[in-house]
Amino acid sequence: MKYLSFDIEATGLEEDALIIEFGMVPFDAETGIIATELSKHFYIKCPSFESLEPNLNEWVAKHNKELIQKAHKSGIPLETFKTELESYLDSKETKEYFNNERIVLFGKSISAIDLPFLNRDLGWEWMNKQFHHRNLDLSCYTMGLIDMGLLEKGMDSGAKLMEFLEMGEVEHTALEDAVNTAKMYLKLLDKFKTDK
Repeated sequence: MKYLSFDIEATGLEEDALIIEFGMVPFDAETGIIATELSKHFYIKCPSFESLEPNLNEWVAKHNKELIQKAHKSGIPLETFKTELESYLDSKETKEYFNNERIVLFGKSISAIDLPFLNRDLGWEWMNKQFHHRNLDLSCYTMGLIDMGLLEKGMDSGAKLMEFLEMGEVEHTALEDAVNTAKMYLKLLDKFKTDK
């Protein structure tokens, strides 16, 4: 199947946190090819770091200061992001890649933060119109592999899985994480294929 791997970065995990970065790249699980020529990245406008800092959790304040500053300085408004994302999804290249079928979203732990934030900010009806109601979550897939005894406990963690697959460290930038999540899935598929 073909998927659209995506990732967001936000000002935290709290319900009122803001999306500040979005990255996506299509890939084909059958061929193992990641379509980097169709990748796309956005910074999404947010208030200044200084105004957000009093309410940020410690990890975000320490690790995402530069990202928040970039989003504040060069990010596009949420409505512009929605319009540009829709243009990307409606483009001839994207439609041809996905054979004019509804796109299945893919990511890591997307049901916890990414999809709820996108549904909140872009609208549930808009999301339902643009994307298939099914999605594939790498964390859920790895939990299944753990249950089958094919992976050790804890491998549903992105950092531990990256280490296990000898891929380095998690970048915590949206596009790089979207690409790496697709790579991890493809490596796991290859590792556990039964027709070897």
